[in-house]
Amino acid sequence: MSRFFEDAYQERYTAATILKTLGAAVGGGGMEASTPHLTMTASMSNTTAAPGKRMSISLTVTPRRGMHLYAPGKHTYRVVQLTLDPQPWLRTHPTSYPASEIYHFKPLDERVEVYMKPFQLTQDVTLLATPAAQKLLAGLTSVTIAGALEYQACDDKVCYAPTKVPLSFDLTVK
Repeated sequence: MSRFFEDAYQERYTAATILKTLGAAVGGGGMEASTPHLTMTASMSNTTAAPGKRMSISLTVTPRRGMHLYAPGKHTYRVVQLTLDPQPWLRTHPTSYPASEIYHFKPLDERVEVYMKPFQLTQDVTLLATPAAQKLLAGLTSVTIAGALEYQACDDKVCYAPTKVPLSFDLTVK
């Protein structure tokens, strides 16, 4: 059983976001991308939103065979992350990361947190319900939430140049 509580009644999770958080296959505006290091699918819990609605962006990332991406941890390597372009009508919430595994780099006898198997990143966003944000959104019928998956992939011998995979979602504004 799960419960979802709100700090203020003006901002609430959408039903689709709650269902997606619980593992249901909901959402829209999906996209796919592929690089030499990984494949990625991205989706948004909602394609329509109103001020005060909290939605989820989900990325499923599959590293290519022999590749690893850095997870949050006790290291100084570039952590895989979803970065969204700032908008005055949008609040971004912290990204949710799954458990990682430890990779042992034998030449340096170094152990570091990584992702080598498929994993999912989730980031919630809220269309702001402030008077200023509502004024900005009032004349719009749609908005675009854009950003990128940023990462640095490595294999057993080479760390490749940092890479950005652009993504964007169009939302109909109610």
